[in-house]
Amino acid sequence: MALDYRKCAEEIYSHLGGRENIISAAHCATRLRLVIADNSKVDAKALENVEGVKGMFNSNGQLQLIIGTGTVNHVYEEFLAVTGMTAATKADVKAAAAARQPLPQRMVKTLGDVFVPILPAIVASGLMMGLVEAIGKAYPAFAGSDWYAFLDMVANTAFAYLPVIVAISAARVFGGNIFLGGVIGLLMIHSNLTNAWSAADGYGVWYLFGHVQIGSYTLGQINQLGYQGHVIPVIIAIWCMCRIEKWLHKVVPEVLDLFVVPITTVFSTALLTFMILGPIFSSLETAVLSGAKVLVQNPLGALVMGAVYPITVVMGLHHMYNVIEAGMLAETGLNTWMPIASAANFAQFGACLAVGIKTLSGKRKAVAIPSSLSAALGITEPAIFGVNLRLMKPFICGMIGGAIGSVFGAIMKIGANAYGVTGIPGYLTTTEYTVPYTLLLLISGGIAFALTFIVWKEEDQEGAKEAASAPAAAPAAVEVPSKKVIVADGHVVCAPTKGNVIPYTEIADEAFSSGALGTGVGIEPEEEIVRAPFDGTISSVVDTKHAVGISGEGDMELLIHVGVDTVKMNGDGFETLVNEGDTVKAGTPLIRFDRNKIKAAGYRDTVVVLLTNSDDYGDVKIAKDAE
Repeated sequence: MALDYRKCAEEIYSHLGGRENIISAAHCATRLRLVIADNSKVDAKALENVEGVKGMFNSNGQLQLIIGTGTVNHVYEEFLAVTGMTAATKADVKAAAAARQPLPQRMVKTLGDVFVPILPAIVASGLMMGLVEAIGKAYPAFAGSDWYAFLDMVANTAFAYLPVIVAISAARVFGGNIFLGGVIGLLMIHSNLTNAWSAADGYGVWYLFGHVQIGSYTLGQINQLGYQGHVIPVIIAIWCMCRIEKWLHKVVPEVLDLFVVPITTVFSTALLTFMILGPIFSSLETAVLSGAKVLVQNPLGALVMGAVYPITVVMGLHHMYNVIEAGMLAETGLNTWMPIASAANFAQFGACLAVGIKTLSGKRKAVAIPSSLSAALGITEPAIFGVNLRLMKPFICGMIGGAIGSVFGAIMKIGANAYGVTGIPGYLTTTEYTVPYTLLLLISGGIAFALTFIVWKEEDQEGAKEAASAPAAAPAAVEVPSKKVIVADGHVVCAPTKGNVIPYTEIADEAFSSGALGTGVGIEPEEEIVRAPFDGTISSVVDTKHAVGISGEGDMELLIHVGVDTVKMNGDGFETLVNEGDTVKAGTPLIRFDRNKIKAAGYRDTVVVLLTNSDDYGDVKIAKDAE
């Protein structure tokens, strides 16, 4: 019998907590996408039982109801009629979901979205600068060679033209034309302007409207001074540029759009930037950097920041430090914030390692040892979320170790020539401070290790004894997945577990094989762990521990579901190692599961990997690696 679209829409609406609880609604090829004001008012169980609804899940602030291709559009039309809402696009719904986040969280996320993509360029330049400088010191004759000059130029390019890189990344984040963003970035360091590093030698002034004085402000005065060493004015300028560009696209007739919008956008942004935004925000940024430098060079300030740093990692706020570090590098070429991050991260390594060595649980040891090694290399999420924070005492011991190590770093005035690199790889960016940097790592990691070893005790002694008497599970290395299984418009999803890969159409469950939940694959596992298939954020963790949602670059929304019908096991045989909102790196352990328990319960252990928003992409295919 054909689905009654009206009845389906009415029943869905009746379980959403009223019209005032629905912020926005849109649909894609298979799903009804809703942004809800208060999720506690939604009757989730009743929604799942509505005829026509094949499933539901929360992802990136959206309640998504799976209805199916060719049906969802009819239900959506009736839903609009029932609720009296107007149609919205998927982009509108995403914007509405993002707008529900607190302002500070949105601002920090924006900074992270701007700086994270340019990290490879910064890290590459910083590491190369460290290597070139180290070779030059070891072999003085090389320092005066043409090769040294050439390599030095290659190494410092990312820092010399940092405003341009930041401008392009910011334009992408704010939804503007990235090439217009690049023009604004280039404009702010144009060769006709006095280089900011030479400001002390004086610079010229342009008066665009004569000498019209308004109080102490001269209207139209533009200082012929570049913005080398600044990032905040660049981001603010690009934000304004994107707002101007979007507004012009709306009001300018389409036939004139190509000619009017670009020139008007660039000209108006240039005037606004050089007359108002640049002078104001460069002064504010200078004040912030001065305060940050005083803070990290002061032992008390370093103590506080070293302790607080891992908390900001847990909250996903640590990307805000990129602004400070980038500003320090651009201004002085020395990042004195890095020792705090390195001390804090290496302390979490020490605490996690202590747990791994002391625990009698084979399962906990299999997580803690590899996670600690990852933390030693600067990737702390597995150690923090998988071990230390779950046990709490090791996390606090790590905070203490990081705080004391940071004080030492402040006293020794350790600095780096890059950001985004901590722990052992940090040696390549701290070539002038090898001995004190070594001591910093030993102090922070050693104190955290010793405190954890003394303070933390195995909570479940019975379970520990059982684990000790049984053969220890083989360690699950925190390895970055390399086998590609899905490629969506160039964005890659790697296999989250080892095993034979099959197309989603061959999964023994119609909800998966029909494609209603998205395109993907099934994996017949050879191990009992699921890892993050890419760098991303955990968008959902189901209560029964058998599935997680993870979002990544290119707005990929991935569902990793362990087993078929395993929801009926109510979590028995499953252990989730992450929480909703966690930021994870590729290879971070997400779920542990017991294959024997799944099979004993009569279910298949197939690990289902689905790109739930596959209809957002023009080209989604199973990777050749998976065939």
